[in-house]
Order: sequence, then structure tokens, then C-alpha cells
Amino acid sequence: MFRVYCLLIGYIFGLIQTAFVIGKINGIDIREHGSGNAGTTNTMRVLGRKAGLLVFLGDCLKCVIAILLCLFIMKKLIPDYENFRYLIKLYTGMGCILGHNFPFYMQFKGGKGIACTAGLMFTFDPWFVLVGFIVFFSTFFITHYVSLGSLFVYPYIFIMELILGNDYFKCDKATFIEMLIITAVLFALTTFMHRSNIKRLLTHSEKKTYLTKKSEI
Repeated sequence: MFRVYCLLIGYIFGLIQTAFVIGKINGIDIREHGSGNAGTTNTMRVLGRKAGLLVFLGDCLKCVIAILLCLFIMKKLIPDYENFRYLIKLYTGMGCILGHNFPFYMQFKGGKGIACTAGLMFTFDPWFVLVGFIVFFSTFFITHYVSLGSLFVYPYIFIMELILGNDYFKCDKATFIEMLIITAVLFALTTFMHRSNIKRLLTHSEKKTYLTKKSEI
């Protein structure tokens, strides 16, 4: 039952659409500009790096807060809390990503969940985040494709989970397998959300993003 609670709480936090709010502050609906995506990259392309950074931090933070709240609640409700601690993080993170990607009050048209994923990774371990950021930014700085860096994040998480094993996460094998399944589902969701980007990458028509000069719109 805790899985449902985590998904619901995460989804509610995911409904906070930072890009939409920042866009409205600047007098636009971000979904009507650029790629039409209510996320960090499109905000940066349309409104600039400062606005893009605010969106990233906001979307990352909402996932972190949702996860910390669920951990606090579930610690009091679940007898074997330690066994499910990382699973709680994954289910809450998934709920937040779903709320971010598919907000019901915006006709289910939100972002792609990568900043929320960064928030999810942040709740694992600092070094886990550090290596994840290296994976993302090394890909980004080499290719200048945000989408490609984003697509590499979940395979990295999945591989790290396999390498570390259930002993590291202090859970039994059944819980660990469930963790792997949820990570695979999140990767499938990310791939689905980036399907148009994948097509453009294959045809070499994907727009590049630059941090030191104006990006392609």
C-alpha cells in the first residue's frame, strides 16, 4: 500500500510546473514557444540561462521534498522501513516524474522529467549524483545534445544498481529486483518522452544547446 501513497504524493508535487510559472512571470506560456516542452532546456532556449537554471532547481527540488516527506511518513508506518527505503525513493520519484510529465490540469502536457530525475538521484548518495552529473555533462559538452545526455542517465542508474547489489541498498533480493524493475520502467518512460528527440538524433536534425552562446531554437 505504501507504493500507492508514494506515487500519489510524488504526483501531487510533480504537478508544480516550474517552467509554466517562470514563463507566466515573463508573460508567456512556455508551451507555446520553442519546442513546446515545459522543461529546463526549452525554458533556457526561450527565456535564457537564468530562467532555465531556476526551472531546473525548482523541478529538482520538488522531487527531493516529495521523497523526504514520504521517507518521513513511511518511517512511522512501515515496520521494515530500512528494507524499503530506496524503493520508497524510487516510487515517489516516479510519481513526481509522472506528475511533471502529465499534469492533469495542463491537458497532460508537461516536461520530460529529467530535472526530477536529478532530484531523485540526489536522494540516493552524493557520489551517486556526482558520477551521474559527469555522465550527463560529459555527453552534453561533447555533443551539445541535452536529449542524448538525458537518455544516458537511467542506464547509468540501472548499471550502478546492478554493480552495487542489494547489500549496498540494505534490502532483500525481492526488493532489489523491484528496484531494478522500477528503474527500467523509468528508463522506458524517459525513452518514450524523448521519442521525437531520438528520431531527430538519428536524422542529425536535433537542435544543439550551448551554455556559452545562444542555443538553437
